[in-house]
Amino acid sequence: MKKLMCYCLVLFACSLGYAQSLVGAWEATMEKDGRTLRNVVMFSASHQVATSYDAETGAFVGTNGGSWSLADNSLTETVEFDFKQPERVGTTSSFEIVLTENELKLKGADTVWKRLDDGSPGDLDGAWLISGRMRDGEIQKRDTNRPRKTMKILSGTRFQWIAYNTETKEFMGTGGGTYTTVDGKYTEHIEFFSRDNARVGASLEFNYELKEGDWHHSGLSSKGKPIYEVWSLR
Repeated sequence: MKKLMCYCLVLFACSLGYAQSLVGAWEATMEKDGRTLRNVVMFSASHQVATSYDAETGAFVGTNGGSWSLADNSLTETVEFDFKQPERVGTTSSFEIVLTENELKLKGADTVWKRLDDGSPGDLDGAWLISGRMRDGEIQKRDTNRPRKTMKILSGTRFQWIAYNTETKEFMGTGGGTYTTVDGKYTEHIEFFSRDNARVGASLEFNYELKEGDWHHSGLSSKGKPIYEVWSLR
């Protein structure tokens, strides 16, 4: 009996390790209509986002994502948002992948995704939903189960926020790029922004602190207004 239990634990550990090897950020580039598109996909432990934008100008092309799971080499995704095809929201699909330590591809496809990071070195790797804001000196909580969501997915070096509604399938906006967490300072370097290309190239610095598992985020917004937000892991 003990041998059987040990064997099962080994199998579980191996499968968990394989699933976790997807966690982090991956990149592929492609040429289309005379320009180079940068395609980045990020996997947290439970959610993923894939985004395409012009590698030179940062002009936004599209994004989609949702929850994911991996069984052997079969990747299953349930769509929560899709900029180009909102009708896909709520649907689930599975496809086979070929995965090595530093390369990822769909079985039978030519595009190869190269690993950018494995969830480190940044402190905020994961999928986060905004769960509160400071108003009049008090933190007002927000229901993260409602259809209207603002999510941030971060790998070890990259971030992306997405605003969407799973009930109406509406997509409101997104932006992302790279980030660092150093000495209590969270700094974003924007590489794409769906609402305004003029934001591309900007850097924003905030204070951050992890309290009881929540991410407390404060400073000045891109418009110079004070903000204090609380984000909770999914």
